[in-house]
Amino acid sequence: MNIPIVSKNRSNNLALAAAAFGLALLVPGCSTTCTMKSSCTPALKVLPQFTAADVPAFGPSEIPVDPPNWKVSPPDTSLPGKGLAQHPMLYIGEGCNKIFLVNDGKVIWTYSTGKGWEYDDAWLLSNGNILFSRMAYAAEVTPQKKVVWRLDPPKGTEIHTVQPIGLDKVLLVENGTPPRMLIINIKTGAVKVNHVIPDAGAGVHGQFRRFRITASGTYLAPCLQMGKVVEYDKNFKPIWSYKIPSPWAAIRLKNGNTLITDEKDELTREVNPNGETVWEFNLKTDLPPDINFRGSQSCVRLANGNTVICSRGDGGERCQLIEVTPDKKVVWALKDWADLGPASAVQLLDDPGIPENPGDLQR
Repeated sequence: MNIPIVSKNRSNNLALAAAAFGLALLVPGCSTTCTMKSSCTPALKVLPQFTAADVPAFGPSEIPVDPPNWKVSPPDTSLPGKGLAQHPMLYIGEGCNKIFLVNDGKVIWTYSTGKGWEYDDAWLLSNGNILFSRMAYAAEVTPQKKVVWRLDPPKGTEIHTVQPIGLDKVLLVENGTPPRMLIINIKTGAVKVNHVIPDAGAGVHGQFRRFRITASGTYLAPCLQMGKVVEYDKNFKPIWSYKIPSPWAAIRLKNGNTLITDEKDELTREVNPNGETVWEFNLKTDLPPDINFRGSQSCVRLANGNTVICSRGDGGERCQLIEVTPDKKVVWALKDWADLGPASAVQLLDDPGIPENPGDLQR
């Protein structure tokens, strides 16, 4: 199979072409109300593909990773929740170059990509493929561990964020001088949008960890080193902004508010369109004293209103994930350094929504 590779020579005129076509060509329609479990949670439906007889233990495109560089310890069963059995999930983290797929309380599939840094974004799609960013590249791999698409960015740039738009298009950001947001048809390699992101800071590595297209077709940009979240229209005109010291991730929620993780202040904050705080979970003040968790990165808002927060976990010393209710009760804390590594991002597969429909999943 020929894998589409996008050329490093791109024209800014593509952005004008994309504006002429409109984002209606890029963003799928809203999903309808689910009546069956499999249609509500399509990621659960594809899980049997990962344990099928044709799935190799170690695929031809995999590269062995180094031994764990964290304190390996058994699961802490004294913590709230059911440990690995709390949610089926896709799980990645900085410092561990292996993707984990968890179901029924155990790791059922992994994919290793060798030495180097770092995983920051990953999606299990409704067709069973996994789309991920690896800093040095972005790729899509099948359950059988075959690479069906890969993009290697220009020298001196990094990819930390990737988002599916339907099953044929991908949004990603190349951190660089300057950084660029791209929307690419992964079937043909055609670049549909190529736009410079203004005012993102000079340091390439710290520009972006997350960047999202919303359900309404706007772009939501957490500018990590610039200390702000900016929403742009389709022509990259700023239409909303919010200052916060270190926004690792920002999510446009279905209620119209924005959920932001502030890595520096170790908090997750929900703000309304007026910039007013309507909910906040501060790791320094809101955690029960018996739960050791710090260094929040990305987060997920579940359909039931709970929020799952991810952490690198300080090399095995702390919990990797927590789930908190709207009234700030911790109902799940995961500390399992025998089965998993650090947590930078997670997709909870029992949460309803089509992953490749922007806005269906609040992550």
